[in-house]
Amino acid sequence: MIEIMRVRKLLSQQQNILSKIALGAPLDEVLENICLSIEELIEDSSAKCSILTLKGEQLFHSAAPNITKGYCEAINGVHIGPSVGSCGTAVYEKKRVIASDIATSPLWENYKALALSFDLRSCWSTPIISTQSDILGTFAIYHDSAKSPTPQDLELIDFFVDFTSIALEKHTESLKSKVLLAELQQSNEKFKAFAKVLPDLTLILSEEGEYTNVYGTTNESLYLSQEHVINRNVRDIMPPEDANPIMAVIAKTLQTNEVQVFEYQLNIKGKQLTFEGRTAPLESYQPNNPSQRHVVWMARDISTRKAAEEEVQRLAFFDPLTNLPNRRMLNDKLSMYVEQIKQSDHTGALLFLDLDNFKRINDSLGHNAGDEILVELSQRLTCVLNPTDTLARVGGDEFIILIENVGDSHKQASLESELMAKVVQSVFYDKFEIGDLAFQVSCSIGICLINNANAISENILKFADTAMYRSKMKGGNSSSFYDPALQTLLENQTELETDIVRAIACDEFCAYFQPQLSIDGSIIGAEALIRWNHPTKGLISPNSFIPIAEQFGLIQKLQNIVLRDICILLETLRADDVLKNQFNVSINISQCQFNSSTLKGELFKAIETYDVLPSQIKLEITESMLAGDLMSTVKQMKELKSQGFVFSIDDFGTGYSCLKHLSVLPIDELKIDKSFIDKVLDNASGQSIVQSIIGLGHSLDINIVAEGVESAEQLHILKSMGVNAVQGFLFAKPLTHSNYLKWHKEHQ
Repeated sequence: MIEIMRVRKLLSQQQNILSKIALGAPLDEVLENICLSIEELIEDSSAKCSILTLKGEQLFHSAAPNITKGYCEAINGVHIGPSVGSCGTAVYEKKRVIASDIATSPLWENYKALALSFDLRSCWSTPIISTQSDILGTFAIYHDSAKSPTPQDLELIDFFVDFTSIALEKHTESLKSKVLLAELQQSNEKFKAFAKVLPDLTLILSEEGEYTNVYGTTNESLYLSQEHVINRNVRDIMPPEDANPIMAVIAKTLQTNEVQVFEYQLNIKGKQLTFEGRTAPLESYQPNNPSQRHVVWMARDISTRKAAEEEVQRLAFFDPLTNLPNRRMLNDKLSMYVEQIKQSDHTGALLFLDLDNFKRINDSLGHNAGDEILVELSQRLTCVLNPTDTLARVGGDEFIILIENVGDSHKQASLESELMAKVVQSVFYDKFEIGDLAFQVSCSIGICLINNANAISENILKFADTAMYRSKMKGGNSSSFYDPALQTLLENQTELETDIVRAIACDEFCAYFQPQLSIDGSIIGAEALIRWNHPTKGLISPNSFIPIAEQFGLIQKLQNIVLRDICILLETLRADDVLKNQFNVSINISQCQFNSSTLKGELFKAIETYDVLPSQIKLEITESMLAGDLMSTVKQMKELKSQGFVFSIDDFGTGYSCLKHLSVLPIDELKIDKSFIDKVLDNASGQSIVQSIIGLGHSLDINIVAEGVESAEQLHILKSMGVNAVQGFLFAKPLTHSNYLKWHKEHQ
């Protein structure tokens, strides 16, 4: 029964001591409580406990509630050694030392008189060892008589030695934490002081984009004041176009674990500010949430510096009067473009402009008046040029326009360049007003094409200048090419343009029709093709006049002629009772016509005039048209589709469209280009391409038409591949209206 009571008391003491340690009670209180607890539990009531802690090579009393104060003071600070009583020796030898009789123990030779004078006759000392195997001190039990410990005594002592070790370690860690906290607070105060005097804004941001701390600078560099951004997220404060790049930098910093240096802009309180940003990863910034990662973000406002740099750049590369690129910048751009040209098949153009008789304005009204005209002219020219074109002022009244791509052939490039020259000359139609005076100004233009054969920037400028003087010699207000052969070609094209306009007025254009048959041989439609019956040159192929018509804005008039002839054909077939419901006629729609706002109006006007169903008109567009503004194209197609018109992609496989877009296009038909049909008999690869197109179309529920079928062998292979319809010379060449009607009735 006594033993049970002793165990209960031990557990109670254990709970009490551990609670005090856990709750951070003062060390003196905890150690004294340990001493009193073991004195109460050990069998001999004369037992007195002493706890000494080791500091360096000395032992100091930390607790001894029932040992006379004089004895504690006498041995306080004793140095450890091989014969320094029980405690000094135990710490020195790192093992328990039992002195059952102090009077006879050699370890107490120098201290027994002191101990015996305070009636201390025995001493059992146990070293206190930390979890890291460091000696923290000693735990001693004294008696007033000579006495040796029982195994139960030693077990109890070890039990309380462990408590003492825990208490001392906890106290040591607490002292270290306090020192560390003090150092951290001191460091933080230093950081705050430094941050206050630095011109930079320093932010602590969490990986989720939350403002944790803000240091330094004023609120001028923040969207909101410092007190309003703390604990708020970047995405909640900034618009997405500013927040998303910031979140990307945070992610990259933490991902790479490296410092990031970058520039960024923010619109703060109506001002567009430029910052140089530097970020670095910051681990365990918040002790209460060590797993959350942070970055330190330092932002320096460099708006003034950037503005100064831009001004230096502007003065070096821009004309101060018109703010256009100057000769130096033009030379740099021209040199870079020439290097690009050498690696491509494109052709560019350089237009050299010189105002006609401009000296008379400067001489009569002064240079200020002339400057006003030059500034207004630069604004007019900027408005008519493409964003990719470069307009530069290289002299008093000299301007240069660099056009980086005017075509892939000499013919197209010369035509595009001449068109651009006409556009440039159009800005001079309106007079220039200076005060109450108005002046009609014109310019002479020299054109030099830029290609692989002409890829030296110095020569290009010289050739364009020479061509400009040729325009001056013609009386000004005109344009000239450097190459006389190109100039002759241009004049021929200008004549052709005039001839097309005349031919439209004389009704020399008409539609020819090529039949389209289903694979089983029934007539399902026809394709309308424009032809020019020239009174002296005979039948002219579309390839000779369509590009000119497109360039000079005449294509819509030609398309209207084709549309009219289609409607007349449909009307005639219906009157002859040979028009089936599924029959429709295809008309090719060019890029410029499809983008025109007048297309729908012209289509509806034609079908209403001739009472034709929209489903009888099939609109053929080229695959390359899908490479532009796809969303706008799809919208236009869906609007026409909803009215009943049918769509086909012509020459499929030769353009630049992305195949994945086919699924969103309201397409009824794909026409395989003749170049692929020509190869179905040649090799397996030719057949594979055709088979792939057929498979693609059928997977999207789109009919497949083979163009240019010229032999029975081709027809046989195409039929086995699953083509839905065919057209080509095997069945009929393009026919006039009357010949088509005859063919249609014979094959009905």
